[in-house]
Amino acid sequence: MRILIVSDTHGRDGNLYTLLNKMKPLDLLVHCGDIGGSEDDIRQLAGCPVHMVVGNNDFFSMLPREEEFLIGSYHVWLTHGHRQMVSSGNRFLKEEAMRRSVDIVMYGHTHAPKIEIARRQGEVTAINPGSLTYPRQEGRRPSYILMELDREGKAHYHLNYL
Repeated sequence: MRILIVSDTHGRDGNLYTLLNKMKPLDLLVHCGDIGGSEDDIRQLAGCPVHMVVGNNDFFSMLPREEEFLIGSYHVWLTHGHRQMVSSGNRFLKEEAMRRSVDIVMYGHTHAPKIEIARRQGEVTAINPGSLTYPRQEGRRPSYILMELDREGKAHYHLNYL
C-alpha cells in the first residue's frame, strides 16, 4: 500500500500536481491542511481516496478540523497542528494523540518535515511532510512523505524532496 502525505500547498498546486502524476498509482492521499481552496481539484486528480483537513489559512473551507481513520491496522489522527501549537514543538500534539490512543498523528503547519517513529509500545509516531510550496527547513526544498505498508502490514516512511 502506498500513501502520499503532503501539506501546506496554499492553493499553489503545481508541485502537487506534478508529484501526483509522477507517483500514481497511489492507494491513498493525505493532505494535512492549508489547501487554499483546491480540495475539489485535488480529489479529482488524486485517482485514489483522499483525506484532508482544514488548516489555519483555509478560511472558507468546509473540510473537518481533524479526522481519525485507519491505514491498514494503524489508527491515524489527521490534524493541521496549529491548534496544538506545533510551531513551538509537538509535545501537546503527541500528548493528545496518546489520549486518543492513536498509532500515528499526521500534521502540518510548520512547513518543515519531521518523522518521529514510535520506538516502544504506547508511543505515537508523529509525521509532518513539510510543505510542497513554501518550505521552511534548512535548504528550503519542497518536501513530502511516502508511507508504504509492506506485505506484513508494517509501515515504512520515506521523506522526499523535489
